[in-house]
Amino acid sequence: MSKNETLEVLKTRRAIRAYQDKMPERTLVEKIIEAGSYAPTGMGRQSPIIVAVTNKQVRDKLSKLNADAMGTSSDPFYNAPVVLVVLADKQCPTYLYDGSLVMGNLMNAAHSVGLGSCWIHRAKEVFETSEGKSLLKEWGIEGNYEGIGNCVIGYSAQENPLPRKRKENYVYYVD
Repeated sequence: MSKNETLEVLKTRRAIRAYQDKMPERTLVEKIIEAGSYAPTGMGRQSPIIVAVTNKQVRDKLSKLNADAMGTSSDPFYNAPVVLVVLADKQCPTYLYDGSLVMGNLMNAAHSVGLGSCWIHRAKEVFETSEGKSLLKEWGIEGNYEGIGNCVIGYSAQENPLPRKRKENYVYYVD
């Protein structure tokens, strides 16, 4: 029996926190985004949207807003050249879960095409600021969206970290 590649991707994906200064090919970014758009959503409502930021000036602005929200001056995006911002419509009761599943699909898809990724928090805080709201307006995004996460992607500049040992009692079987 052959090894299941999907299960292997799920088991070997890790958060990457160092990136090469090299833009991934657009076709790879598009494949990752497509996988994100196929994440399960409550009742198939597709409440999330993905904003693909490949423009360096906009990426750097998002990084600064995120750093400000975190109270630091360092780059919270670890020099990753691409930021996939996931927002979800708060009118949908499952928006937070829907957006989280999109983030998971994005990270797993990035790993499957040979790119590193990391979930960077504070998208909610960034897009609640006047600067964040101004960006959404500039991008033509209207509605009651909340930032779920920033999926940074790029070519890894580090070894893939080893997984932590799985904790005891991770799973309880009820037969």
